[in-house]
Amino acid sequence: MASGGYAGQAAPTADLVVTAASDSVSVSQFPTLTRYIIGKTGDSELAVLLMALQLACKATSRACAKAGIANLFGLAGEVNSTGDDQKKLDVLSNDIFIDALQNCGACAVLVSEENEDPIFVNPDKAGRFVVAFDPLDGSSNIDCNVSTGTIFAVYEKLDKKPSSVDDILRTGNDIMVAGYCMYGAATELVITFKGHGVHRFTLDPSLGEFIHTQAHVTLPEGGGKKIYSCNEGNSGNWDSAIKAVVEKYKEGPKPYAARYVGSMVSDVHRTILYGGIYLYPADGKSPNGKLRVLYEGFPMAFIMEQAGGAASCGMFKGKIQRLLDIVPKSIHEKCPVIIGCKRDVDAVLKEYETQGLTK
Repeated sequence: MASGGYAGQAAPTADLVVTAASDSVSVSQFPTLTRYIIGKTGDSELAVLLMALQLACKATSRACAKAGIANLFGLAGEVNSTGDDQKKLDVLSNDIFIDALQNCGACAVLVSEENEDPIFVNPDKAGRFVVAFDPLDGSSNIDCNVSTGTIFAVYEKLDKKPSSVDDILRTGNDIMVAGYCMYGAATELVITFKGHGVHRFTLDPSLGEFIHTQAHVTLPEGGGKKIYSCNEGNSGNWDSAIKAVVEKYKEGPKPYAARYVGSMVSDVHRTILYGGIYLYPADGKSPNGKLRVLYEGFPMAFIMEQAGGAASCGMFKGKIQRLLDIVPKSIHEKCPVIIGCKRDVDAVLKEYETQGLTK
């Protein structure tokens, strides 16, 4: 073991240096998220933005952990931009992220699930970046203490002109940084910079810092465990290809296991670590899907591809589409989501071809 409590893992880059026991009082060095951000970006303004996001994640984690004793369970009495009932923690977490990002001096435009319109940062505080975020994904699970999370994507403005909605209505290929923070048994932040792999950081409550616990995360070789994750309550409205694929998962002596939390962060996190597939397809009731492009579909697809997986919309608007290639027309636009290991995503797309639905 290297000095300072680092695990002696073979590594092609310094990214693979992770802590062995960060809660030990004898440890003198800590591979924190702050250190990683500063070392990775080479861009002080982007580093400031990401540290503001980190602070907002910590504050939201604290609020989730204390929700019961702080009377933060239950509805706030409002609906959000997409018509969902807002929970008290939805409102609080949204306020936390907006305050952190508006005042960090690095953001020009913010798009939140909870706000109907984009937020244009006052020019005297504005910076070069645009952030789309879902401050508390899976909030329907809050009151029963099931894992929730935050999802975010960061873009750089198109130019130095005054900010406009065009700065965010772009393909997912333009994302610079994407990530999610999961509030569960532990608070874990997963982040990726384009071309630099996927990295896991776990919040150490004793330090108040995210500690680098796994570098260059990839899906298991060959696709990993045979797990499918979807809301089968919607199956009556699915198209024939999705119905056929899910039925095949249940066939044979060793069928796929079904796992569905109902919090996208939790379900996608498990898919990245264990393998399998996550599906929220279009259906007869929701022909454009239900998940939002900018702050759910895009960042999760970006992370999944960076981890060696695949991300598709399946059949969407008459053709098979790679998710990151969509060009959204509005900030709360929705899309179908089919993401996971290439083995399983490719099988879904092949089923569309087999049934002649791609012509």
